[in-house]
Amino acid sequence: MGDMDLEGSFPHFHINLLSQTATVWKTLSPFWGEEYEVHLQPTFHSVSIYVMDEDALSRDDVIGKVCITRAMLAEHPKGYSGWVSLSEVDPDEEVQGEIHLCVELLEGEGGRRLRCTVLEARDLAKKDRNGASDPFVRVRYNGKTQESTVVKKSCYPRWNESFEFELPEPAGEKLCVEVWDWDLVSKNDFLGKGLRAAGRQEGWFRLQPHSSKPREDG
Repeated sequence: MGDMDLEGSFPHFHINLLSQTATVWKTLSPFWGEEYEVHLQPTFHSVSIYVMDEDALSRDDVIGKVCITRAMLAEHPKGYSGWVSLSEVDPDEEVQGEIHLCVELLEGEGGRRLRCTVLEARDLAKKDRNGASDPFVRVRYNGKTQESTVVKKSCYPRWNESFEFELPEPAGEKLCVEVWDWDLVSKNDFLGKGLRAAGRQEGWFRLQPHSSKPREDG
């Protein structure tokens, strides 16, 4: 395992937020000898196992992960035992959940406007040590950015907030809706991108990762 602390790592496993092993302190070659039984949905795609470096004062660091797919399990119906290489984890690619949005075009004397109503989100990633997140929404359109309020300690936040933007002629760039986890001390964590649209839409949108990964200050 790569060095995470000056005095060694304190590794433990997260099994896709379903189970967690004990922490083995001050070692780069941990042994757990623990066994878990995980009940999976019939439609599951994969099981992710994360190795974490526990920190008493700050957020735990991700050392790496193993992703076990349905196809891999099918290849070993009697089970598998062996060494598996850890893969690097990109926090901006680790997204989950959905967001409920309503986007509409408004006609008025002052010109056309684009309104985005952020209703709620569900099953967001748990980014904080308390087992939840402090999510807020950032809405971007045509060079303008607006933000929702922060909902504390929730992975199922409700906002019901609307944001309006002037609609140029011809229409400008696509509307972009992002969900972030607010942090007081450290940088905000990206939770996912929900929609890129130019016209009227309403419904639940699955959060997606993004490739630009801009730095976000807390």
